[in-house]
Amino acid sequence: MAEFAQPQLRCHTCALPLPAGLSQCGACLKAPPPLDMCLAAVPYAFPWAHLMADFKFHDQPALVRFFAHLLKATPWVEPALEGADYLLPMPLSRQRLQVRGYNQAQLLARQLNAAKTRTDLLLRMVDTPAQHGLKRAQRLTALNEAFAVEPLKVSVVKNARLVLVDDVMTTGASLNTAARVLKAAGAAHITGLVIARTE
Repeated sequence: MAEFAQPQLRCHTCALPLPAGLSQCGACLKAPPPLDMCLAAVPYAFPWAHLMADFKFHDQPALVRFFAHLLKATPWVEPALEGADYLLPMPLSRQRLQVRGYNQAQLLARQLNAAKTRTDLLLRMVDTPAQHGLKRAQRLTALNEAFAVEPLKVSVVKNARLVLVDDVMTTGASLNTAARVLKAAGAAHITGLVIARTE
């Protein structure tokens, strides 16, 4: 962690690296995303990419303890967790959950704060293609209609401060699509929280 997880100045709404003196990137200034804040611990690069592949695809869910520790050591993460009403792990489709055996985002959210973790508010409506295999334009359109707020729980989302938890952020398509749905249901503030951000 000392060598590969040094804090890095990042855009506060998309978590891309920034030069000193800036707080938001030009793309987010021009077209503000539905996320009010976005936090990432590390870049999606060596050695993190290999560890995250083990965590996600190679049946090593025990790595969640290390990743939660890594996130809690990241600037602004503890205040975001403390200020949240609920942590919402990004939901997996039923098909992908059956193949993998667990939802890595759900494991991570529970490790960060089990009492605030809710898996019943944000629903995955359709099974979309794996994001890592798509080009940027395909990612941005593949998730249309992918998420919904549980109709019987809209009142829980309304005016809530939420943290959306996921493992990796690439284009931000998944997190931003989910955030848009939650904002439409009345969420007051949404923070995206990921272990790694592609750069």
